[in-house]
Amino acid sequence: MSAPTPVRRPAWSLGRTPADFVLGHVRAVLPGGILDDARVVVRDGRIAEVGPARPGGAVDVDGDGLFCLPGLVDVHSDGLERERLPRPGAELPWLFSMMSFEGKLRAAGITTVFHGASFSDRESAASQRSVHVAQQMCEAIEEWNTRDDVGRLVDHRVLHRLDVRSAKGLAALRAHLDIRSAAGVYNAGVPAVISHEDHTPGIGQYADRTFFERYVAETRGISRQDARAHVDDVIRTREESLPVREEAMDWLAGRSAAGLARIFGHDPESAIEIADLARRGGAVAEFPTTEEAAREARARGMSIVMGGPNVLRGGSHSGNVSAAQLARLGLVTALASDYLPSSLLGAAFALAERQLLPLHDAVALVTSGPATAVGLVDRGSLEAGQRADLVLVGLEHACPVVRSVVRAG
Repeated sequence: MSAPTPVRRPAWSLGRTPADFVLGHVRAVLPGGILDDARVVVRDGRIAEVGPARPGGAVDVDGDGLFCLPGLVDVHSDGLERERLPRPGAELPWLFSMMSFEGKLRAAGITTVFHGASFSDRESAASQRSVHVAQQMCEAIEEWNTRDDVGRLVDHRVLHRLDVRSAKGLAALRAHLDIRSAAGVYNAGVPAVISHEDHTPGIGQYADRTFFERYVAETRGISRQDARAHVDDVIRTREESLPVREEAMDWLAGRSAAGLARIFGHDPESAIEIADLARRGGAVAEFPTTEEAAREARARGMSIVMGGPNVLRGGSHSGNVSAAQLARLGLVTALASDYLPSSLLGAAFALAERQLLPLHDAVALVTSGPATAVGLVDRGSLEAGQRADLVLVGLEHACPVVRSVVRAG
């Protein structure tokens, strides 16, 4: 009997992945199912072949029976703003925050992330969301992506969040995208991703305003009566901004029609809202708050994004529809981490463990589904021609644990 072929391991230096390698003995999570004892052949940073292991065949890395998934794609992450501001008043430098948060993304198996930059003038001590902070975040992401002294470990992109009742937010985002479009950052081939939102209490995420009143009371340390009066003031102020909302919606429709923006509708609550989103060229229903809205979006062929934390919690924190319930009904095409990167992988495996979805379909919600939502056709599945963004995952106490992450190039 001949001696077994030794395992060859490449030199993984400076966080950079070899352009050519063979990964063997993994449980490959494919679009149609799971292939046990599989090998993945990578050539020039792309998947060249996925198939059964070959007896006696040499591999560069032995996966030792771990699950092999495509790199996770996160289309809505608010984690970077939390990394920069871990507590009110404790601001950290942007580039340090990028480096620190990237470690959390890799630990979660995320290789492509869209950071939420909130173009809004509703600043609070807890988040400091404002036009100024959104512009700083965009600049920090651009600087990080062009630095020569960091490895390209995660593909960092921007989800432009527009408060449609904020005149300052609308003016700033228009100027920002005009400059970036003139510089060639965004064009018809690479449209900006924009999520329009209206967080006026009584509609959308806080359709039941009592949830928002409770949030205000807890975060500000005030009584429920004072919180109720504050919410009344917020509603009155935002009702005065309805003309701004109409202007914002018309502008978004124009950019979508020109192919310069991919539009997400944030927190839609009805079939009527989905129909309006479709008329404006919207492609994605983001965090629909009712089954009605999700059904209408699905009927219109839209992507439907729900939150990973919603799945793990077993329901919405603000009383809206359950993401797991929608997934069971086939009304979810993608999950986003929202505020917790580890929730993506955790939610996918939780859906499978609860027998709401087969594992390969659940994994698609954090890989190919979100890639489709943002129009990225080169990643999200273990198929020939795709980017070799790969994640090796094991299970500990029935929970998924990332063991290794490889990003093409």
